[in-house]
Amino acid sequence: MRHSETRQLFEQTFEYPADHDTVVEQLGDVELTSPVGDVVTIRSVLERTNETAYHSADGLYTTLLGGLEDGFIGRKYYDDRGGTGMDSDMFSAETESF
Repeated sequence: MRHSETRQLFEQTFEYPADHDTVVEQLGDVELTSPVGDVVTIRSVLERTNETAYHSADGLYTTLLGGLEDGFIGRKYYDDRGGTGMDSDMFSAETESF
């Protein structure tokens, strides 16, 4: 399963607030596959958190995203809408004026 599909799964599976142990018990064995082929379980991601309960599907989803490795989020700092804040022009000593 892709991590982006878990939000809907969380909405459909639980009533909130949902206890951390209940979430892990019911969905802990669900495998998440990254774009590069890495596989982790929901259990392994959520066990790294200090959460005891989730107040909404959004909160659970956000916690899951925060615990995923970099391989799940794609290229860091990539923006297909233009330059990034890390462009070398941004750091040049000369300023262009029009």
